[in-house]
Amino acid sequence: MKVLCSSVLAFEAIVVLLATSLATSDGSVSNTGLAWAAGLALIALLILGIGLLRRPGGLTVGWVLQGLVLLSAVVVGWTMLVVGAIFVVLWWVAIHTGSRVDAMRAAASDEG
Repeated sequence: MKVLCSSVLAFEAIVVLLATSLATSDGSVSNTGLAWAAGLALIALLILGIGLLRRPGGLTVGWVLQGLVLLSAVVVGWTMLVVGAIFVVLWWVAIHTGSRVDAMRAAASDEG
């Protein structure tokens, strides 16, 4: 599960970087310095979230990060809301698929 969740957060960090770059270059935001600061802070939190997945509250941190990405639509625009919603679905799929894979691996190791 951690591999799938880590992949989602890593790709999400890349998308946030691209969205920040786009929002600051096309005039979507009035204060580009603040937009870059917020975007880079969110990217740092996403990367930190990858490391926190090994801890007990790691999945909760991931859900909070999904909310922050959705909240970034306030600054970037409705397109980030769509992108954030896609990542919420990917996050949910990573958790549920990863849990099933972990259960199958545990069952296979018990049998062997």
